[in-house]
Amino acid sequence: MNEEWKNKISVDSNICHGHAYIKGTRVMISVILNNLAEGLTAEEILAEYPSLKKGDVQIAIIYAASLAREEIVS
Repeated sequence: MNEEWKNKISVDSNICHGHAYIKGTRVMISVILNNLAEGLTAEEILAEYPSLKKGDVQIAIIYAASLAREEIVS
């Protein structure tokens, strides 16, 4: 899988309490994943968080899959 998705994720101790988030937003990956777990569609999440762009929900899923494989993402 293309590794470009890593460029869309950031971790900064001064933003989102140091949790991983989508660059250019203040939407944490965990918020996106929690919404998916609650049954929201990608379209509903994008509507709820207008700073997200098409593809950002997929990036959150890819990030979660990477963590599940125990890959270190810096």
